[in-house]
Amino acid sequence: MRSSLSVIGFDQQHELIKSMIDNVERVIRGKRETIRTAMIGLISGGHLLLEDVPGVGKTVLARALAQTVSCTLKRIQFTPDLLPSDIMGVSIYNQKLQDFQFRPGPIMANFVLADEINRTSPKTQAALLEAMEEQHVTVDGVTYELPKPFILMATQNPIEHEGTFMLPEAQLDRFMLKLSMGYPDTDAEMDMLELTARKHPIETLRPIISKEELLELQKRVREIHVDRSLREYIIRLAQLSREHPAVLLGASPRAAAALMRAAQARAMMADRGYVIPDDVKAMVKPVWAHRLIMKADARARGRDQAAILEELLHREPVPNFRQAAGEGR
Repeated sequence: MRSSLSVIGFDQQHELIKSMIDNVERVIRGKRETIRTAMIGLISGGHLLLEDVPGVGKTVLARALAQTVSCTLKRIQFTPDLLPSDIMGVSIYNQKLQDFQFRPGPIMANFVLADEINRTSPKTQAALLEAMEEQHVTVDGVTYELPKPFILMATQNPIEHEGTFMLPEAQLDRFMLKLSMGYPDTDAEMDMLELTARKHPIETLRPIISKEELLELQKRVREIHVDRSLREYIIRLAQLSREHPAVLLGASPRAAAALMRAAQARAMMADRGYVIPDDVKAMVKPVWAHRLIMKADARARGRDQAAILEELLHREPVPNFRQAAGEGR
């Protein structure tokens, strides 16, 4: 593991992030762009939703991201009979102490893998809302802070509907990014078979940074300069999404803030101290597509969120970007 990030310069943090991506790619082959997008969520402190068919590596990607950082990882298998207390914990009466004691649930970890999140009931799904937004949970009227960093990585299968529950809009809006793995190409799949012939590489994956270094990276992401013209551009795109005739529910203010943060993280990964329009445009779909709710008639005509967002990007002119004053850091 490297030394403290506080002594690493601006130029070196780019190499640190590259090392993190390379580490995850030891396990997930042929999906570097997906890993890069997931890493944007990681260094910006956002929650990730991984949606794809079974067997393409959703859970392995989530584990690899967590193991790249020396943090606690808890995995929760979501099932129809899972209760909120199974996630958050319970207060149990201790006869010896004559008082209630809180026994924390698996939510009390730096990384929480919510596997097949759409298999549990809306009541249990709702138990995650407070944790995802406010970084704490309330049990029996007592509030408990979650460890920092706290990142929820959830997986779900889009093709199985029996025994599943759709995620509510409020919860979808709390996921910064939604990713899809897709099938690997022939070379990547052959490489994967060779790697897993004797032992899965996830078993030997080593951390690259500590949780303190990840917190420092997340802090530095917020310091990446965003020109006023780009902030106005993000707001105009959000307003257009709300006004689109095919959209029932457009991008929220939370979604606008998430897009700006993701653009800042992408700029950092590109070794820049400022955001450019391409950062915003590149992150619109992974940050906003899962948040837009389409009208029924639009869905019937085959319209989808990605096409709507592409339309908005073509309609709204890119601002005359003014280069930031300290960009040469």
